[in-house]
Amino acid sequence: MITERAKKIRPFIVMDVLERAQALEKQGEHIIHLEVGEPDFETPACIRVAGERALQEGKTHYTHSQGLLLLREAICEHYQKRYGIRITPEQIIVTSGTSPAMLLIFGALLEAGDETIISDPHYACYPNFIRFVGGKPVTVPVDEKDGFQFRPDDIRQKMTSRTRAVFINSPANPTGNLLAPDRMAEIADLGSMVVSDEIYHGLVYEGKEHSILEYTDNCFVLNGFSKLYAMTGWRLGYVIAPHRFVRPMQKMQQNFFISASAMAQWAGVEALRAEEAEREVARMVSTYDQRRRYMIQRLKGMGFGIEVEPTGAFYVLANAKRFSTDSYRLAFDILHNAKVGVTPGIDFGENAEGYLRFTYANSLENIAEGMDRLESYLKSRPSASPD
Repeated sequence: MITERAKKIRPFIVMDVLERAQALEKQGEHIIHLEVGEPDFETPACIRVAGERALQEGKTHYTHSQGLLLLREAICEHYQKRYGIRITPEQIIVTSGTSPAMLLIFGALLEAGDETIISDPHYACYPNFIRFVGGKPVTVPVDEKDGFQFRPDDIRQKMTSRTRAVFINSPANPTGNLLAPDRMAEIADLGSMVVSDEIYHGLVYEGKEHSILEYTDNCFVLNGFSKLYAMTGWRLGYVIAPHRFVRPMQKMQQNFFISASAMAQWAGVEALRAEEAEREVARMVSTYDQRRRYMIQRLKGMGFGIEVEPTGAFYVLANAKRFSTDSYRLAFDILHNAKVGVTPGIDFGENAEGYLRFTYANSLENIAEGMDRLESYLKSRPSASPD
């Protein structure tokens, strides 16, 4: 007998697109991948060497369930240097990516029926984490003309006696937009716990990102190494939590995950402390920015709507309603006919229907080829009447 929980979990549609694209590749097709948000860069050499050194030195055993003290100290130094925030190693739990961290947070925060407010659009997996522990995601539509930013008054109107948290993500997936500091401060003052996904911090091309910890201690922060340091396969993340939540979350970590990979944690120390890693990150960020500008210009030239240009992460959520109001069908039609992988907006919430998400975590050469193919595909379609 399969549980209702397992039957009701929604698919991650971008993975369906990727897996279909991979099937086409096995048939000999050449697919341009603009669907999956994974850096195309190699992990910086100094970080790889640190991981290899850990293996050679026999650092292959369980660590403290909260993570290596040296890594937690390095995370504290990072937040002090970047945001002027003082946190302690005791507040940090190192995890195998940010997904386990979300399970720890919501497992400690939500009873059955408790609510967490999320934006619409949102990262596709957020509601699934909330529902998996018996919580209820409550969506607040955010508008393209407003850069897909939360309006604190809209959040306030959705708050009830069961509201336990407001979930923010800046820079955001799928939009690439940042939440303005004044809005972040106002959200912090709403009185609810704030869960802040800061995994794309450092990938900002105009302006500056802010941590929720600059505005409140009544919060959880999610962050990690996958995006900024091109370390997706290392599976290394962390959560910064209020002191009262750490022991309950640590007990869940001990039971469900024990500890994050020792090798990956030693690599994480190098990522945060090595000047070479910092230089490599700066090079990657500069390259992403070049790709971002090119992709936005090409998409606008084809007639996609981009009212507020994204300035963070590596995504563009483009309005495709002039071509189709069925983003799922459009994305798979583009895959099969243009051989370009893109993500349908419906993956990110009802309010993102009619949009397509493009990632520029691919080479400029491949992006240019993908844009050329997409442009030819759109010109070959019947007149741009919505489906």
